[in-house]
Amino acid sequence: MSPTVEGSAHTSAPSAAVLAAYSYCEAVTGSQARNFAYGIRLLPSDKRQAMSALYAFSRRVDDIGDGTLAPEAKFARLEETRALLGRIRAEEIDEDDTDPVAVALAHAARRFPIPLGGLDELIDGVLMDVRGETYETWDDLKAYCRCVAGAIGRLSLGVFGTVHTGGLGAPDAARAGEYADTLGLALQLTNILRDVREDAANGRTYLPAEDLAKFGCSDGFGSDRMPAGADFAGLVHHEVRRARALFVEGYRLLPMLDRRSGACVAAMAGIYRRLLDRIEREPEAVLRGRVSLPPHEKAYVAVRGLSGLDARTISRQSTRRRS
Repeated sequence: MSPTVEGSAHTSAPSAAVLAAYSYCEAVTGSQARNFAYGIRLLPSDKRQAMSALYAFSRRVDDIGDGTLAPEAKFARLEETRALLGRIRAEEIDEDDTDPVAVALAHAARRFPIPLGGLDELIDGVLMDVRGETYETWDDLKAYCRCVAGAIGRLSLGVFGTVHTGGLGAPDAARAGEYADTLGLALQLTNILRDVREDAANGRTYLPAEDLAKFGCSDGFGSDRMPAGADFAGLVHHEVRRARALFVEGYRLLPMLDRRSGACVAAMAGIYRRLLDRIEREPEAVLRGRVSLPPHEKAYVAVRGLSGLDARTISRQSTRRRS
């Protein structure tokens, strides 16, 4: 029997106004999402549109947090955005609304079972940034990461759905949301390692204070050189090991997705895993500037994801663990 996908799209053709709104979101995604766009290009049009709408809304929230407004103005803008999300949830957005992101996300939420509460969590996480919160332990940082990245994983799963074959769920399918959340944590921790210098310039430190103290890095990352006695490489390798464990757990999501959704996730996660490899090989590089992959390497990872190789490998590993 052919696989079926739980949570697949409703079959209603978008109007011209909705298609224009989706096109706007796809343009935002293509121009601003350096890594994300490589994955969603592998999706069929309805899922690609929905993911672009999610990205465009999320980008709006992030841009408020990262912008130059005073904190009080940021708080107000974020609450306005939360109110807009409430209107989307209540289906109060008309197709001729002047906000294309709201139009696209409202349509996507009717098409797919997207848990829009995840975007409330994202707003909560960005409010933590605006308040300048710091994190004493990994558990503290993990709570933040679940808001700004784990929630995105769960939102994306609402678009992807999970594969069912012959009436039986994919292995551990009930845990798909947990795996999507964990993969989001892996991506976010990789981001944090990549951006330590940039974040420091903006007055932010995300890595747990207890880890910074353990490796003599409590003074922060305001320079491309660490003070004498600081074991920056040790700190990075410690966090890399943590991120790798999260990737291993989160990758168990792949066999639960249809081929193209799995390819999307494998491409995005694969890009970040390779980025993590680079950071591990040369930790000090993140103090000199943003570490990134060249376009040809990102394209290779996307093709590898489309081949299904990563999903098949994870599926075999999961089968061996259960046997």
